[in-house]
Amino acid sequence: MARRKRGRPITGIIVVDKPTGYSSNFILQRVKRLFNARKAGHTGSLDPLATGVLPVCLGEATKVSEFLLDADKRYQVTCTLGALTDSGDADGNVIERQPIPVFDEARLKTVCETFLGEQQQIPPMFSALKHQGQPLYKLAREGIEVDRKARHIKIYDIAVISLDENSFTLNVHCSKGTYIRTLVQDIAAELGTMGYVSELRRTTAAGFDLQSAYTLDKLNELVETEPTALDNLLTAPETALPEVSSISLDAEQCQRIGYGQRIPLEQQGAENDWVKLFDQDQQFLGLGQLSDDGILAPKKLFVHAE
Repeated sequence: MARRKRGRPITGIIVVDKPTGYSSNFILQRVKRLFNARKAGHTGSLDPLATGVLPVCLGEATKVSEFLLDADKRYQVTCTLGALTDSGDADGNVIERQPIPVFDEARLKTVCETFLGEQQQIPPMFSALKHQGQPLYKLAREGIEVDRKARHIKIYDIAVISLDENSFTLNVHCSKGTYIRTLVQDIAAELGTMGYVSELRRTTAAGFDLQSAYTLDKLNELVETEPTALDNLLTAPETALPEVSSISLDAEQCQRIGYGQRIPLEQQGAENDWVKLFDQDQQFLGLGQLSDDGILAPKKLFVHAE
């Protein structure tokens, strides 16, 4: 006998304002229970210390999570100077100290400008990346350090918000894969000292910002007073992909796509462009790839609950 699936087949994206002190997975599991959702996934981890925008995909929306993960992000970060921790943030233990030289805002801005643009960044040991199946942070806690491959990232903008003799606060606009802990350590090093992240808040991720985010307290309050109100907070997954073009299909094309068949179209793509697929009633069907010779291939089709 087939196992009965638990939870509702609900689909959508809820943006959580993650509180400090909790892992992203804890928030994910909490949201999944609040919505009684059958399936859930987030779009990029935040460290326990960090707060801010954490989009959670429910149900079929998990099929677009990789696109949100690939999107640019913005952070506000405070770096405490004069010390280095093993984790790169305030949750770690101080392992070294160094005097803080005198510098002004002009000097800090000049240093920050040197980190703009495309570059290679080596991920920290305290990260969720894996080495031979083991998360790096678990190895780091055992005092083990392994070689990490540098990752290609891009820093679009760094704005100085404030500074004093012991710290500075920045707004950072960056590509996926950027480790803010590594960035501020490198900036501190260029200033002639050491530093670690003492506060980190993600203000934007995949087009979602803090204005569209809900705290756990708010979600808990709603589920206790009016459980169905939670569903009204969900964002349709197709609206989270504004840069992906759309294609409307007729009934025959929908049927063939539903069978997993590739179909020819009059329009053409470029190097297998991703496209959003809609039926004649503008119901979102999922995602496909359109080749440069006009062949549409279904890739991530949604299963719509009856």
